[in-house]
Amino acid sequence: MAKSEKVGAKAHEPKSEDQEGASGHGNGTVESQGAKKRKQPAPSEPNKQPRRSSRHAPKSETSPSQVFKFLISKEASKLCIPSDEANAISEDAKLRTYTNSTAAFSPFEELLCAVILSRPISHRLGLRSIRTILNSPYEFISPKAIKEAGSEKRHQALWDAKTQHKQKTVEELELLADAFDGEGKDSVGLEHVRKEGEYDVEAERNILRKSVKGLGQTGLDIFFRRIQWTWSAAYPFIDNRTAASLDKIGLPSDAEELQKVLNEVWSDINDTVKGKDEDEAKRKAFVIALERAVGADLESKTDEVLAEAGKI
Repeated sequence: MAKSEKVGAKAHEPKSEDQEGASGHGNGTVESQGAKKRKQPAPSEPNKQPRRSSRHAPKSETSPSQVFKFLISKEASKLCIPSDEANAISEDAKLRTYTNSTAAFSPFEELLCAVILSRPISHRLGLRSIRTILNSPYEFISPKAIKEAGSEKRHQALWDAKTQHKQKTVEELELLADAFDGEGKDSVGLEHVRKEGEYDVEAERNILRKSVKGLGQTGLDIFFRRIQWTWSAAYPFIDNRTAASLDKIGLPSDAEELQKVLNEVWSDINDTVKGKDEDEAKRKAFVIALERAVGADLESKTDEVLAEAGKI
């Protein structure tokens, strides 16, 4: 059975551990760094997560530093993505895929991906859908592109992706395009969302939730897990789904503790991850580690990752 991240009725109870959208982006942590530490929301708010550590993770002789360094390496990628995604990348180096750590998606593209991955479909089908619609001949990379494609082409894209819930996904793409296509809106960069929310993460989440019909906590958690390397106010963020995967792989599931591991190994990996500056590069490395931890979990490759990391 394939896996997804879809959250069920209860944030801490995965509906299906085979789906990224079905196994749980529960309540996450949203923390920001800067001159002032922003007061955290009350525990009942959706972006607050209880402080957690890795002390209940599976016993392993592999250290968190070894695991982090391996996750950032090229060798880790093949263990953290479905085989068809790996094959597609090997056949076309220029293919835009969700799991390609060198591919820079716009905020709109990240939101589109989050909508797809939060659907109750397998992670494998979600990734296939993303690489189908973001590449030629569809290239649904903006609200304008989605709208101009027309109904027939939008439906054909999902048929070509050989995914499930095609009609519902098409409807969600149309709603997403409608939400961000209009005068005064930054339809690709979503900067108007940030300005309206005054760069406050919880405000941004509320704006996106109200703007996009059907976008729930799972989709928002997927979006903010990824966008934090460019939207620095959202960093560091670890949602419940990712925290569970980090626990399994022997890494801290608390954002600040994982930052400490990143800083410890930075001198060994700083040539691997690039950004506009060191701070952005570190945020990107943080995101790559999260994505690959979740990927290894979804692919049932956690033990293999630990074994390879132990060789470092």
